[in-house]
Amino acid sequence: MSDDGKPTFVATFDPVKERDARLSKRFYKQVVCEPKDDGHAVLLDAREIKTPGRRAVRLPNAALADAIAGEWAAQEKFIEPATMPRTRIVTTAIDQVALDREPAINEITAYAGTDLVCYRADEPDELVAQQAQAWDPLLDWLQESVGAQLTVTTGILHQAQADAALAQIRDALAQIDPIRLTALHTLVTISGSAVIGLAVLQGHLDADQGFAASRIDEAFQISKWGEDAEATIRSRAYEVEFIAAAEVIRLLD
Repeated sequence: MSDDGKPTFVATFDPVKERDARLSKRFYKQVVCEPKDDGHAVLLDAREIKTPGRRAVRLPNAALADAIAGEWAAQEKFIEPATMPRTRIVTTAIDQVALDREPAINEITAYAGTDLVCYRADEPDELVAQQAQAWDPLLDWLQESVGAQLTVTTGILHQAQADAALAQIRDALAQIDPIRLTALHTLVTISGSAVIGLAVLQGHLDADQGFAASRIDEAFQISKWGEDAEATIRSRAYEVEFIAAAEVIRLLD
């Protein structure tokens, strides 16, 4: 856990740190996909890509393989990890989540325990109404689809959620395969909401709707006080990552 009590999974993405990281030169000319007996591979000049842990990357279908290949083909003089979120999700799933699902499940469940959509403003009335309009239907959907009823509160004081509700969410997470679970983790950590992440995973929200639902407070502040340049850069980078995670799920479906 971090100092502020939020989970810190090893796959957590920081667009500012990623932007400032040292880059490797592009070392290949051609990127192709190739079907294998155990899935689809992406090849760089006839060499299969591997995970950071040196494991083979096998994609379950041609559509996802094409998306991964597209990220590698789009690299120019240098390889920029910040522009390869789909690759990062897949390699994290292979290197970490497929070997031990519990850290990802624990962290998503922890987000449900302090979920964004459960913590509401008590003023101004305009923001209160916007939060209710966007988030109340999501909580209704969660109860209908997962069976978990989460409690809403106002202010910043912690509101403990019922153990039964968190157990129902955990049970739902246990049924998800490693790649989808890793993509879901990305949705949840960026949005601050297990509810929003699950809604995107199950197709109740599309990527744009999910990201917008997670930015109600920020959008309200911008409408009143204008944009902050650094915050805007960070938000746009997170949006790209969020949309990519939702696309990985869609391609698997």
